[in-house]
Amino acid sequence: MDLPLDYATLRLIWWALLGILLIGFALTDGFDLGVGALLPFVARTDEERRMVINTVGATWEGNQVWFILGGGAIFAAWPFVYAVSFSGFYLAMFLVLAALIVRPVSFKYRSKRPSPRWRSMWDWGLFIGGFVPALVFGVAVGNVLIGAPFRLDGDLRSFYEGNLLGLFTPFSLLAGLLSVAMVVVHGAAWLSVKAEEGPVLDRARTYGSIAAAAAVVLFALGGLYVALGGLGFRITSPIDPSGFSNPLRSTVVAAPGAWLDNYGRYPWMLLAPALGFVGAAAALAGMWRRSAALAFGGSSLSTVGIISTVGLSMFPFILPSTLDPHSSLTVWNASSSHLTLFIMLVVTVVFLPLILIYTAWVYRVLWGRTSTAALKTNPDLY
Repeated sequence: MDLPLDYATLRLIWWALLGILLIGFALTDGFDLGVGALLPFVARTDEERRMVINTVGATWEGNQVWFILGGGAIFAAWPFVYAVSFSGFYLAMFLVLAALIVRPVSFKYRSKRPSPRWRSMWDWGLFIGGFVPALVFGVAVGNVLIGAPFRLDGDLRSFYEGNLLGLFTPFSLLAGLLSVAMVVVHGAAWLSVKAEEGPVLDRARTYGSIAAAAAVVLFALGGLYVALGGLGFRITSPIDPSGFSNPLRSTVVAAPGAWLDNYGRYPWMLLAPALGFVGAAAALAGMWRRSAALAFGGSSLSTVGIISTVGLSMFPFILPSTLDPHSSLTVWNASSSHLTLFIMLVVTVVFLPLILIYTAWVYRVLWGRTSTAALKTNPDLY
């Protein structure tokens, strides 16, 4: 059966779509996580905390669609990646899911009782639901850059020989802290857009400024670690972008510094790390100048730049193996079939624009700042 797009092009499209879905999750649910992580620190009274919660209260559930879409894309387009990562990182995934379960429960139950102790408990639940996923997601990305301890046998069965504590290495923790700083500055920028002027917003700008400065430093340290710490893998066998999916058909070696190779071949890729730094600096300037547009625009650009830097640095690798580099999963050897990718692309072309249009409509309808005065007049608020 002849399809309009060749296999290599479809693989490349789905690699790009996976990146877009992950960026979409970070841009939307990212500020939800950031607001949750900031909640105990920027709001001191029950009224202030309710106001902060309601800056994301109307949209947080819809924003999680991007997380579901990202997981679904990995499952359908990159089954080898799904099998290895979701089994090997099982305990880490469980930790994330537990935190993400605590978050909706905290939203729904927080205001069910007037007890200060009751409400404080659920406020810390919202903090856990924001901080823990951000940290673990960053740690996971750090481990992807380092490589995962897995191997494939001749029947393509995966064997993971790591453990939960082994995921927390110095570099992965650095990546985790960068992820936390990234979502905190994004959350503070969202508060600058949605929260009323006052003490809460002043505190949010202070913490956002600290997080933006930390993001610049941590991103720079991560780059130095990659350059000087010897991270990277390289394909040494001929590459067949249209070949059948079998990771064992590629010859891969660990190559210190190889994650910087693509920037020499394609200088335009340097735009990604530049956006990471410039965006964080713009967010910092927006906090100082009390400009909501500059702060949120800068934090968004920084998020796009940081995530794009990881994907572009590793291309064509998706999940390298430290235990057996020949088992490493790449764009060219770990995808679903040609027909599957095409059918999924047709479905995506139909439904993704609908999701974007609906999301834009929701934000347009719900636009405007949340105030403490509205808490007394609007019974629908948390």
